[in-house]
Amino acid sequence: MSKFNPYNDNGGTVVAVAVGSRVVIGGDTRISNGYNILSRNYNKVTQLTSTNFIATSGQVTDAQTLHKLLLAKVALYKHQHGHEPSLKALSKLLCVTLYSRRFFPYYTFNLLCGIDDDGQGKVFGYDAIGSFDELKYGAQGSGQQLSISILDNQMKGTNRNDDYSFNGDPVGLVKDVFNAIAERDIYTGDHVLIWDVSPQGINQSAFNLRSD
Repeated sequence: MSKFNPYNDNGGTVVAVAVGSRVVIGGDTRISNGYNILSRNYNKVTQLTSTNFIATSGQVTDAQTLHKLLLAKVALYKHQHGHEPSLKALSKLLCVTLYSRRFFPYYTFNLLCGIDDDGQGKVFGYDAIGSFDELKYGAQGSGQQLSISILDNQMKGTNRNDDYSFNGDPVGLVKDVFNAIAERDIYTGDHVLIWDVSPQGINQSAFNLRSD
């Protein structure tokens, strides 16, 4: 007899890379249930403030609930304080919000990304109950294991014998990571939405992945 399980991982991958005063966020648009594709056009990234975003993998219904709750809390903060919350304030807000549900967690795995008070790009990676770490790059979702090895190699020079430092295009890196994931992860596919965020503004783009 099967037992009731309130959780379901709908697959897909989100990736974020911070380089200098830029942060590039990417998320594929496929959501699945087992071998069934439920949507090919679902956006996993939500803009919380003018320069800060949250990207979420896991269960879609929990992700939507979490994003709506955070948007409401950001709106309340702006009403009370007269300005947007900083990236640091948002990082603590997300931590407390997730931890408050620790006995029945949101089945979500989050990247909080944006520009901090010093004008530098930052990425915060979270588990389902709010534990987080400040990162220069991160990934969550079904393609996480496939992507982190590429990001380690390109961003940190892990397992390289040469004097290496990343000085390339972070948008191109995110595209390469998703193309590599889509070759082996059936839950990541269709399209990738990309946000290139800097103090000068936001550039949004998209490109196609394999759709089989």
